[in-house]
Amino acid sequence: MIEFVLDSRSKVNTYMQLVQQVKQALRVGLLTPGDQLPKVRDVAQSLAINPNTVLKAYRELEIEGLVGGRPGVGTFVRRTLAGASLPNQAELRDDLVAWLQRAQAAGLTAEDVIALVETTLRATLADDAPQREPA
Repeated sequence: MIEFVLDSRSKVNTYMQLVQQVKQALRVGLLTPGDQLPKVRDVAQSLAINPNTVLKAYRELEIEGLVGGRPGVGTFVRRTLAGASLPNQAELRDDLVAWLQRAQAAGLTAEDVIALVETTLRATLADDAPQREPA
C-alpha cells in the first residue's frame, strides 16, 4: 500500500502532491489494478490535513480514470500507468540506488541531486527533440 509524504516546502498544492505520488506508484508498479488506496480518514490523520484535500486528490484520480470509489468500501486502482519498460525498472533502480549512495558520499544534498537530475533530464530531452529548421 502507498504511504503518502508531503513536502511542506513544495509550491505544488497538497492534493496535487497526493495525485503525483499515486501516479508515480502506478508508473513503477507499486500500485496495480485492484489495489486499494488508503482510507481518506487515515491519510488525513497521518498527514494532519483536511479530509477534503484527500477527497479532492482521489476525485482527480477518478476523473482521470485511474481509480474508482466503492461507497462504504474504499477507493481502488482501476488501471496502471506502468509501461512496457516495467520489467527493466528493477535493474535500473538498483543502479540508481548505487548512484545515489555515491552522490551522498560525494556530499550532495537531496536538493543538489534533484537539481542535477532535473537539469540533466531537461538537457537530454532537448538533445533528443527533433530539430526544427528555421522558417
